[in-house]
Amino acid sequence: MHVTPKGASLALSLAAIALVTPLGAAAQEQGTQERSDIVVSGQGPVKGPEIKGLISARSGDQVQITAEDGSTSVVTINQDTRIRASKGLFGRSKLDQTALLNGLPVTVKTFQTGDQLVADQISLRNSDLRTASMIRTGTAQGFAEQTAATEALRGRMADIDQYNVKGTTNVNFDTGKAALTEQGKADLCAAASSAEAMDNALLLVVGYTDAVGSEEYNQVLSEKRASRVVNHLQQACGWKPYRMLTPTGMAEADPLADNETPEGKAQNRRVAVNILVSKGLDGL
Repeated sequence: MHVTPKGASLALSLAAIALVTPLGAAAQEQGTQERSDIVVSGQGPVKGPEIKGLISARSGDQVQITAEDGSTSVVTINQDTRIRASKGLFGRSKLDQTALLNGLPVTVKTFQTGDQLVADQISLRNSDLRTASMIRTGTAQGFAEQTAATEALRGRMADIDQYNVKGTTNVNFDTGKAALTEQGKADLCAAASSAEAMDNALLLVVGYTDAVGSEEYNQVLSEKRASRVVNHLQQACGWKPYRMLTPTGMAEADPLADNETPEGKAQNRRVAVNILVSKGLDGL
């Protein structure tokens, strides 16, 4: 005769109750119809939207993200939020919350708890972080030397994300190269001089490639070209870091001409230097 231990018998009985009772209760309550409106109370956090944009403001554990269309979202960060840098020129790394600088492009995976969005993971590029850090340092140094009116201007610029384009200068590059030509260097300083003559002007630098090569290769190349232009504008042309928006590389996106012809490819191997003035400050 097989004897089941007392403890095991109790466990089996409880398991049987757990299997039978909910099924029976559900059958009595629902009959033959399925219900989709049952809400389970006490449910934990649920997956929220993925948010892409620029960090436009931060206060304590609250971070505001501004998307390309100008819409804003506020997410909460906590000790469990993972911050990762990837897909840049310097590999992958884990970062702390001090890396979340204004002007930094990020992608945020969230979860919803109550009426609050909490950041589960924040992803960014190392190259963007380096530039944002440079701009922040330049801003702190540059504005410390300016008048009280300029200090007020910085505060007003923080939350403005709509700009008027006052002019665009394109500098071109050889295939697979990020070196500036002498003509390109002259054109960049001319663009900086033109922007200097405008009140409240900022520069936005965007790098591009033609369609030759892989997407990953072209992304890195476009970032290198943008970085080279930023360095020249600041070091040779005297443009202040705090008057520059975060540069970016766009690889093969937004071609100016047909990538099927040598002439078109030559036009697409470029960096665009855009002179911008905030719509809220234009004409002041």
